[in-house]
Amino acid sequence: MNPTDMQLFALTESREFGQRVSAALGVPLGEHEERHFEDGEHKTRALQSVRGRDVFVIQSLYGEPGKSVNDKLCRLLFFIGALKDASAQRVTAILPYLCYARKDRKSKSRDPVTTRYVARLLEAVETDRVVTLDVHNLAAFENAFRCRIDHLEARGLFVEHFAPVIGHEEVVVVSPDVGGVKRAEQFRQALSHRLGHESGSAFLEKYRSAGVVSGEAVVGDVRDKVAIIIDDLISTGGTILRAANACRQRGAKSVYAAASHGIFVGNAAQVIADAGLERLVIADTIPPFRLDAGLVQLKLTVLETAPLFAEAIRRIHSGGSIVELLALSRDEE
Repeated sequence: MNPTDMQLFALTESREFGQRVSAALGVPLGEHEERHFEDGEHKTRALQSVRGRDVFVIQSLYGEPGKSVNDKLCRLLFFIGALKDASAQRVTAILPYLCYARKDRKSKSRDPVTTRYVARLLEAVETDRVVTLDVHNLAAFENAFRCRIDHLEARGLFVEHFAPVIGHEEVVVVSPDVGGVKRAEQFRQALSHRLGHESGSAFLEKYRSAGVVSGEAVVGDVRDKVAIIIDDLISTGGTILRAANACRQRGAKSVYAAASHGIFVGNAAQVIADAGLERLVIADTIPPFRLDAGLVQLKLTVLETAPLFAEAIRRIHSGGSIVELLALSRDEE
């Protein structure tokens, strides 16, 4: 890799994450300006030449107080457009958390398919490539974009975290609904390989009506086992708590949960504090700023993804294989 023709930027809200990627990659963050005007408009521009450069822009697209997800998306789009106008050879959007990925189909008449619209917006400003981590629906993500995409996985990080925690205990991997069975099965296989013995599997029924989730039947044996509930994200935490309580009621020895993205809205803090859940493990794509620091220390483990993104950037820049990167992480499991 020749760092002289690579440029790495991180927009303000993702600056801390960008600094960790920068350190892992060995490439400094580029200087840029973000100006805010009294009428709510803004502009963002690079403060150094990007002509002919391979440019990577980091922006995790989650909402936070004072900066909505739409604000962040708009700033990212305008910055990428400015980079292309400044003759950047290629611009790759590094999106640890991709907004609107859950709205990937029409569930009601005249519903928007917002995942596809976000893809069109990124393509409209000539984004050459998009890299993200553990989207809600991989098939929908792959079908939404016409530009190059790369989908990274936190599975290997979760496996390496849980393997020493479990030791020689019997373990069962639980999907909180039927839709997540494939994700849970991939994690179960990787964990079994890492432990050197087979793990069990289970899933819960789940019904949603007018925003109310119900269903507590568990398919699979969890009695006297360590249960690990695996999901792509945690929003209010209701789904995880429902699964944790169901496992406890059916005799699980202990219950852990893991999710790539911790959004933590609504009553999520109460859910995480619940005694039915030993500990929750998330990736660092969204800082747990909505949770009390004491609760974070007591019940939350945050795994770092910056080295994974840094290696993906290195391979993209040098023409290396992302498929091999993911295969390598699985082999290490």
